[in-house]
Amino acid sequence: MTQTRHAVSIVLICKDQVFTIVRKKYLKAFPGYTAFPGGKVEKLDGNLNDLETTLHQTLCREALEELQIDIAEMKKTGEIISIDQIARAKSPSFNPYIYDTYFYRIEFKDFPKFFLDENEMEHAYWSKPERVIDEYNEGKRILIYPIRKVLEKLSQNIKFNEYLDYSNRDEKMGEIPYIEPMKNFIQVMPKSNTLPPAYRTNAFVIGDEKKCLIDPSPKDEKELKSFLDSIQKFDIEKVIITHHHGDHHQFATKVALSLGVSIFLSEDTYGRCLKKYGENYFENVVIHFLKEDDIVTTWLGQEVSVLEVPGHDEGQIAFMPKSRSWCIVGDLFQGIGTVVVGGDEGDMQKYFHSLKKIIHLSPKSVVPSHGIMLGGTHILEKTLKHREIREAQVLELVEANNTVDQILSIIYFDLPKKLLPYAKANIESHLVKLKKEGRIS
Repeated sequence: MTQTRHAVSIVLICKDQVFTIVRKKYLKAFPGYTAFPGGKVEKLDGNLNDLETTLHQTLCREALEELQIDIAEMKKTGEIISIDQIARAKSPSFNPYIYDTYFYRIEFKDFPKFFLDENEMEHAYWSKPERVIDEYNEGKRILIYPIRKVLEKLSQNIKFNEYLDYSNRDEKMGEIPYIEPMKNFIQVMPKSNTLPPAYRTNAFVIGDEKKCLIDPSPKDEKELKSFLDSIQKFDIEKVIITHHHGDHHQFATKVALSLGVSIFLSEDTYGRCLKKYGENYFENVVIHFLKEDDIVTTWLGQEVSVLEVPGHDEGQIAFMPKSRSWCIVGDLFQGIGTVVVGGDEGDMQKYFHSLKKIIHLSPKSVVPSHGIMLGGTHILEKTLKHREIREAQVLELVEANNTVDQILSIIYFDLPKKLLPYAKANIESHLVKLKKEGRIS
């Protein structure tokens, strides 16, 4: 059973403005997201049996650590007018970590001076809450649902009295969970037949009036029905498949036929699907091929184009709008688990190139097929660095005359047995790359 952790979120207001931060892009949780200061309850804060006192202690400690302000003292001096608990939110049930977060609004008489924790905050702003919402709607900020709802309420009345409770609510369309981290960027998360530890594959609904549906892949007929029910409110004009692996297009043909639309994919992906799943796999579906720079839709008035990113799979494609506000990168990295590069569709040399290509383009956020939107390209840089270290290990071990199986047992000594074939494929891909580059014979 997933353990629930408690946390506080500090909503600082003064006059008609609210204080928000943008989290550092290297942070593990919600990098690059707009948020309020705050953090989780620690043992030193007290006993959860006395939750109210403990939360208040966490509130004071986090304010001191992140902003260098003494809430208790400022309340005594009159610098703080009021402190009110205004909202509560709980992480969606599908999250690996569940946080039960309490939002405290602190009203200041005058704008206080903060000394910010630069390890946590990329930027920090005082602004009208409606401006933050406007920037979200313009694709300039990433927001999770409860933060957005609190900001929307503050924009209506910064001193609102209503208590907002999202503690028993998953953001769902029918039975399928979804999130909208940016306006008109909808990430639907059906259960899929993917590799553990992931058990969902993102399907994206992207576009302005007419929308494209990327990678619909519910795991079975029951999930398919729920998925179709969940997307019926959208005017979808095309289905797109990023690559040929089954957890990205299972039931995609049924989805396309149900919606009466065509399927778009790379020519390589089309050929591999026919080879793997049968010549009749796309029967009765109209097919269109996609290549580099093709336009698939518009998002907030901007053209969204195709990027070819082979390596994990030869035919894999990614998508990015003109503003580079985001880039859907498929399995170029994994928010959950590790990317496999192997088999006749994998190419480690091309995989390195694809990582460098997206890093060079520098989208403001990247979105994997398994996991959530992440600010910046830090995760891609980290993935590339990890692969370079792994390659150096493989090179050193093969130069010491170790076999592939011996390298596998040394590097992946603690990996579950069922995942060893995928790790072996990665090693073999590194060896092929090293041979191509003339670094081994």
